[in-house]
Amino acid sequence: MRRAVVTSAATAAGVVLLLSLKPHEAAGPAPVIGSGAGTGSGSDVSQPSEAPAPSSSASATGTGATRKVSGDTVNTRYGPVQVQVTLAGSRITAVDVVKYPNSERRDREINSSALPVLNQEAISAQSAAIDVVSGATYTSDGYVRSLQSALDRAKG
Repeated sequence: MRRAVVTSAATAAGVVLLLSLKPHEAAGPAPVIGSGAGTGSGSDVSQPSEAPAPSSSASATGTGATRKVSGDTVNTRYGPVQVQVTLAGSRITAVDVVKYPNSERRDREINSSALPVLNQEAISAQSAAIDVVSGATYTSDGYVRSLQSALDRAKG
């Protein structure tokens, strides 16, 4: 009888302690991870703009026009991924990742190294036919799908 009372009290105390834990909050909005075009650094982290372009915007109408085209937001197991491609004519000059998983510390750790690699691969390949980054398979898949949708939009 005494063991049952002690066990019940310990269980109740453990449940109360578990229920009192509060999940940590993200540090704020995710920074945009860019390809660093023109900076010579290889990767670039900047604060996101108020609202990313919904589809595309062009600075001129010629074939050599520089324009930014946003891809679809792709939901992955760990969160949404969306890229914005900067094109000069039909050539990819930069890729910015405007949405990516960042709610957990591990997400931020993985994506801070994987996304710059994906950006450089996309610029080198000039297409969405790039390899996934080991350890960031879901984010890589979402990146490729969003990049392909942006390139499809850019073609018309």
